[in-house]
Amino acid sequence: MAGCHSSGDSDPPTGPQLVFVYGTLMRGMANHRQLAGLACQGTAELAGFALYDLGPFPMAIASGDPQQRLHGELYAVPPAQLQALDRFEGAPRLYQRQRHRLADGRSVWLYVGQPRQVRHVQRIADGRWIKPPPTNGPPGPGPAPRPTH
Repeated sequence: MAGCHSSGDSDPPTGPQLVFVYGTLMRGMANHRQLAGLACQGTAELAGFALYDLGPFPMAIASGDPQQRLHGELYAVPPAQLQALDRFEGAPRLYQRQRHRLADGRSVWLYVGQPRQVRHVQRIADGRWIKPPPTNGPPGPGPAPRPTH
């Protein structure tokens, strides 16, 4: 896996950054609104990642196996919106934002979890998140709604 860097890079980005999304941030999914106003730059896949089903959202884990592929979409995200995505994704506590390279050489940011976070969770064999958005509240790693008893 060439070119991995954490979200703690010392030089903050100055222009839009290419972000690879693979779960609830994709078009038609429950949290796509976090990318409001951004056009999808296309679909892509990353080798060497396994995808796991955590129920309301997935988590990608570096596997090192080039046969395992993660499928997703690409967005050019401005720096301020990238910081908002970090907060939404719970980075760096829940996910780590890391830089990885696509097969075509482009560098992308990707939110990745740790193996310990998915040790009791079902792997999605084909690396594609296809769950439709639920109708009862916001899923994903963001804050859960408070009960209104």
